[in-house]
Amino acid sequence: MEPSVASLTTAYNAERALPRQIESLLGQTRSLQEIIVVDNASTDGTAAMLAARYPQVTVLRMPENLGAAGAWAAGLSYAALEKRHGWVWTFDDDSVPQSDALEVLLGGVRDLEAEHPDIGIAAGLAVNAATGDLYKPVLWRDDFVQPPAAVLGQANWFADLVIASGCLVRRDVVERVGLPRADFFMDIFDFEYCLRARSAGYKVAVINAARVVHEIGNARKIRLPGYRRLWTRQAPWREYYISRNLFYLAWWLYPNLRTKRAIVRYLTVHAVQIALFGTRKLDCLTKMARGVRDGHRGALGIRFRPEGTRLRGRGEEVAAEILAQEKA
Repeated sequence: MEPSVASLTTAYNAERALPRQIESLLGQTRSLQEIIVVDNASTDGTAAMLAARYPQVTVLRMPENLGAAGAWAAGLSYAALEKRHGWVWTFDDDSVPQSDALEVLLGGVRDLEAEHPDIGIAAGLAVNAATGDLYKPVLWRDDFVQPPAAVLGQANWFADLVIASGCLVRRDVVERVGLPRADFFMDIFDFEYCLRARSAGYKVAVINAARVVHEIGNARKIRLPGYRRLWTRQAPWREYYISRNLFYLAWWLYPNLRTKRAIVRYLTVHAVQIALFGTRKLDCLTKMARGVRDGHRGALGIRFRPEGTRLRGRGEEVAAEILAQEKA
């Protein structure tokens, strides 16, 4: 029997971007049982657009901006726990899956399940439409590690960390490990959720042929003598959540020496990059410092709510940095 699958999109001020995704979801070669959009208190007409153009879409209107993490948690609660869909396919509002992406994802999971019945999350590959770059999932070895080339060359393989946009989450995972951490607000919460699922014994499958067009961050190429890389620029408020949630992960969730060293090293390098290549340098570095302090203290929750700014990201900043390291 085919499993029930719902899509779940977290959206904020996405009136212009969202129709491309909805049209793609409606045109999937494997039909969805429900299309769900969590409207994160948008102010640009997103809700009115959905009501007028896509009355078949379920819209969960949040009373305030809960961030990508809070919206993802609310959506999974509805889709997996209340409506009890077998799988929930999750997206940012600007991601556009290929027309056969869901069919390919489910087919890849079926191919793997005979030997690996404990698959709890499955993801394809995110593709930057402008450059063709693939954002590859990574391994967690108390640090972010690129899979070896022999693994990346396989059609289906297993990772530890995937970004939320484009991934399938099995209902069993939500029932067993709970909802994503809404108190992260933005960034890293999808990585934390993957680690929690892995700790509960679930596998994270990667199906290479399933593609989703998606841009991670605001990247530009940096070229200096002997140094080339992609630099992903973020607003100061995003720098706060990235540093805070990474520090919290290292000091409270996985508090071993190697993890602490890895996160301190990552944030130190990132701070140097902001000083060299960033804009609003002082504001970004100040927000990073505050994030480190709050993460060390375990002080989570909403500290900055950037009204008027589209909320994108999750573990994307780190994913972009890992891609940049690979290309350097």
